[in-house]
Amino acid sequence: MRNDAHDELYTTGQLDAPAGIRQWRVASASVRGTSHEKVGQLCQDAHHWEKLPTGVLVAAVADGAGSAALGKVGAIVAAQTAVETICAEGSRLHLVDDEQGWQRILTQALAAAKTAVEAEAAVCGKQARELATTLILAVATPELVAAVQVGDGLAVASDRDGQIFALTAAQKGEYINETTFLVSPQALETVQVNVWRGTTTHIAVFSDGLQMLAVNMGDGSPYKPFFSPLFQFMAGVEDESEAKEQLAAFLRSPRITERTDDDLTLLLATLVS
Repeated sequence: MRNDAHDELYTTGQLDAPAGIRQWRVASASVRGTSHEKVGQLCQDAHHWEKLPTGVLVAAVADGAGSAALGKVGAIVAAQTAVETICAEGSRLHLVDDEQGWQRILTQALAAAKTAVEAEAAVCGKQARELATTLILAVATPELVAAVQVGDGLAVASDRDGQIFALTAAQKGEYINETTFLVSPQALETVQVNVWRGTTTHIAVFSDGLQMLAVNMGDGSPYKPFFSPLFQFMAGVEDESEAKEQLAAFLRSPRITERTDDDLTLLLATLVS
């Protein structure tokens, strides 16, 4: 398990891509919410991503439960395991062209993440619920995006015409403001895999700390005025490391923290011509 003392965590770079294959430009950050800063609690969010030489982006965002003693650990383990499980498929990912195939691959990745979190709990001498976390997983190629989600947060995308749409839908618990966690008994039985075909120009995956700003609360659709400037920003990015720092600064800015005090994770990706 990877660990880090900083709030901007758990991202990986890319391998060199063959010429002619379109690749993804990525900027991502997880920052501690102001409510957690006040009580000295660490950021419970985590994210992880990999870019494969074949033009595939695999990205995950996880939000550890604030009530769980080791929610942060669960988020790290879940995000990393899910991405690594997908990446182990390698070039075979390009052979998957049907919904059933993506259903199998993504649910297997969720199952592997769940098993890894439960194993980590056993090593720590804790019940699995003490590592409770949500998980959003997306796999993007130049031709399609497949995504799956356990819990809250959202994955959205923009096509070449500038239309912004949701790739996933939040899973809710039995009560208002209750969500489903990866270690929940029925978590994997209720997930829905969504496959969108076409040229996706931008992708955003974020934890629930941003939902009040990024989602129309009436119908749950993405709030375009939030995403359009971010996607324009990504279109001009040349240095991913610098973009990551700028994104973290944005998440810590008063325009964000005055409207939400939760931990925040935002992962942005743009398909480069």
